[in-house]
Amino acid sequence: TIFRQEGLRGLYKGVTPNVWGSGSAWGFYFLFYNTIKTWIQGGNTHMALGPTMHMVAAAEAGILTLAMTNPIWVVKTRLCLQYSNELSPNSESTNYRGMVDALKKIYRAEGVRGFYRGFVPGIFGVSHGALQFMTYEEMKNRYNQYRRLPIDQKLTTTEYLTFAAISKLIAAAATYPYQVIRARLQDHHLHYEGTWDCIKQTWRYERMPGFYKGLVPYLAHVTPNICLVMLIYEKVTHA
Repeated sequence: TIFRQEGLRGLYKGVTPNVWGSGSAWGFYFLFYNTIKTWIQGGNTHMALGPTMHMVAAAEAGILTLAMTNPIWVVKTRLCLQYSNELSPNSESTNYRGMVDALKKIYRAEGVRGFYRGFVPGIFGVSHGALQFMTYEEMKNRYNQYRRLPIDQKLTTTEYLTFAAISKLIAAAATYPYQVIRARLQDHHLHYEGTWDCIKQTWRYERMPGFYKGLVPYLAHVTPNICLVMLIYEKVTHA
C-alpha cells in the first residue's frame, strides 16, 4: 500500500532522523552504561555485578540517553506516520518535508514540550534496554563461569551474536507494548488524553493483539541491528 501510494520514497520516510537517532543513542548509551558500570565495580572489571546491578546500570544509562534523544524519535515518528499530500488535505503545518523542517514546525506549533511527547512511556520503555543488557551480561558471565574463566574473558563472534539475539528477543517479548503506546502518542493524527487513555483505548478496540502490532517486522529489523552493534562494541572493548 505504501509503495503503491507514495512510491519508493515512502518506504524511506524517517531514515535521516533514524540514522541520527540510532547513532547518537548508542553512543550516549554505551558512554553512560560503561561509566556507571565501572563506577559500581570500583574499576575492577573482574567483579561480577549480578542481575540487579546490571539492571540498575542499564536503566540509568537508558533514562539519560532518552532525555538526550527523545526529540529525534518524535521527528522520526512524525515523518513515518504523516500522510502524503494527496491523502491528507491538511495545512502544510502538519506536512513535513524533512528532518529540519519537522524540527522547525514542531517547535513552532508545540514548543519544547512537543519534542518530549511519549517521554513518559519512554521512561517505562527503559526497562527494555535494562532487561536486554541484564540478560546479555548475565549470559556472558554465567557462560564464562561455567567454563571457569574470568567474566571479562573474550568470546567468539558466534557466541556474541547468539547472546545478543537471545537477549533482544526476550526483551522485545516482554516490553514491546510500550513502543506501540509511545508511537501512538507521538502520532499527531491520533488524539489521546494521555498515556493511560491510549492504553485503555488500545485494549478496548484491539485487545492484546493491538499492543503487539508490528512486532514481526520490528524483530526482523532490530535483531540483526543489535547483533551487529553488540559485536562491534565487544570487539572495540577487547581490542
